[in-house]
Amino acid sequence: MLRRMIALGMMALITVSTLPVGAAELQSLLKTLRQMEGEGSNNPAAATAWKELTQTAPEKLPEILAAFDDCTVIGANWLNLAVDTIADRAADKGTKLPAKELEGFVLDRQRNPRARRLAYDLLLRVDPAAEGRLVPVMLNDPGVEFRRDAVAHLLSQADGLFSGKDLNETRLLQQVIYRQTLNAARDDDQIKVIVEKLKKLGVQVDLPRHFGFLMNWKTIGPFENKGRKGFGTVFPPEKELNLAAQYQGTEGAVKWQDYQTKHDYGMVDINQPYGMLKEVLAYAVTDFNSATEQEVELRLGCKNAWKVWLNGELLFQRDEYHRGMRLDQYRLKAKLKQGRNVIMLKLCQNEQMENWTKEWQFQLRVCDATGTAILSTSRPAGNASTK
Repeated sequence: MLRRMIALGMMALITVSTLPVGAAELQSLLKTLRQMEGEGSNNPAAATAWKELTQTAPEKLPEILAAFDDCTVIGANWLNLAVDTIADRAADKGTKLPAKELEGFVLDRQRNPRARRLAYDLLLRVDPAAEGRLVPVMLNDPGVEFRRDAVAHLLSQADGLFSGKDLNETRLLQQVIYRQTLNAARDDDQIKVIVEKLKKLGVQVDLPRHFGFLMNWKTIGPFENKGRKGFGTVFPPEKELNLAAQYQGTEGAVKWQDYQTKHDYGMVDINQPYGMLKEVLAYAVTDFNSATEQEVELRLGCKNAWKVWLNGELLFQRDEYHRGMRLDQYRLKAKLKQGRNVIMLKLCQNEQMENWTKEWQFQLRVCDATGTAILSTSRPAGNASTK
């Protein structure tokens, strides 16, 4: 509804021809919007291209959706709004959407996930039965929303298995289905439900392995962070990675020490080795052995100021304190080299004394863009997972 209101407002402000869009013109309009950067709402070229694009016939929707494949974030927003406007206009006029072509687009896993989901929503407008055909086959779909729907569908099937069946047979069937859903699930709320169901069936789940949390670290500290100046200060671990070295910390000589977390969600509590300190900082480092050179995401949760390095290169930093913490709070795109990779974090604690400011912790996992865990080749199986 909000997108439609925005679209109507834009249409009222922009006056252009409303003649049907030809094939060559369509490609030109898509190119203009695909490459759009910056504040698109204030860009006359984007506004004009968008208005002309909304005059496209509904049967061209799959072609517009295909433009998401090679598109900027701003451009995708413009295209999304155009698709909604075309579909809404078709509904107002009683014109049918191209259901067969939209379904084919949804089933093409090589297409942009956002565009596929948009096509799916349009398809359900004209063919609600498509949900029953498509969702069950999307358990391992690269689109996380489709995957979530498929997991929910399979869970509902498992919950109904007790009716009229032998109890032992039912339990075995449920274990199989719950394991399938766990392997497919990427959202924490669904995973928690599945884990609880498996526990009731006597099955324990290695959550750190499922998520790809890094469990074994070496830490060093504390170093000074008075006046929050430590964030920008280059301490020795940033100059060299020498795990045998000793340095001067806030309370004398400090050295690297082993730290292993056993937390289901990979929480590393820096207060454990150093105490409930304030105006200090510490470093944590771990190795990750990659089977191949590959693009990954490092997903971090942390409520304090932090920096992250990969193989000596600073990936990202955030100089904020106590803004809350959640799973996958920060997503850092990175490229692992084949073999050994070194991940290092700088973790700062400020001067605030309230109880809710005393947490000094983080969680970090390695995964792909869908949230599927990528495990170090040196990580052993079982709940003793390390890397």
